[in-house]
Amino acid sequence: MLELIDLTKRFGNSVAVNRISLTVGSGEIYGFLGPNGAGKTTTIKLIATLLKPTSGRVLIDGFNAHSNPVEAKKRLAYVPDQPFLYDKLTGAEFLLFVGKMYGLSQNELSSEIDRVSRVFEIIPWFNKRIEDYSNGMRQRLVLAAAMLHMPKLIVIDEPIVGLDPKGVDTFKSLIKQAASNGAAVFLTTHQLYLAQELCSRFGIIHNGEIVYEGQMADFRTNGTRGLETLFVELTSQTPSNSF
Repeated sequence: MLELIDLTKRFGNSVAVNRISLTVGSGEIYGFLGPNGAGKTTTIKLIATLLKPTSGRVLIDGFNAHSNPVEAKKRLAYVPDQPFLYDKLTGAEFLLFVGKMYGLSQNELSSEIDRVSRVFEIIPWFNKRIEDYSNGMRQRLVLAAAMLHMPKLIVIDEPIVGLDPKGVDTFKSLIKQAASNGAAVFLTTHQLYLAQELCSRFGIIHNGEIVYEGQMADFRTNGTRGLETLFVELTSQTPSNSF
């Protein structure tokens, strides 16, 4: 569902992402781990077509995300770590706006808005302006909007920022359900326990390069200790010019 092929991004003389290649299949939850400045967010922005690669390709369901962005984006849900919201809209108006952007019919809009609103428990705030939402409620609304069109690929940067424990549980349940329904999930997080619980495979990026890929099942016997040890060992080098 997602394929990165020799993906590279340079900013002047600095290399943010250096010839990354990986695949994420339908129904798979892939954790993209790394320290601050490793290249995680740059990679995600390349996948979401917010940045253009210096070289290499991003394929989403076989479509080149940069030469055929419309078809690629129809299959994509992207949740950034600091999402932008229209504060003067209500939650209902925002979901309606997003649904129309994805081309949902009126019947689809009604049923899907009702579905995601119930899943993320935002109905009590449905008709309030977003400017009155807490950070946690904003995150719930963004996640709900991302799921409206039943995406085939879900890309999430730091998914649980601002969520309370119940919100975290809701998020985890939804992501697992989406994967079981065939969606591919690509997520970054600094919470290794979350990656360990959700992900079937993971990669570690450091200085713009993938330094490790493996099966998460190999690191579940000792809690997060083994994963933490590996992460620290592989990312302890002084960062170069990566972003």
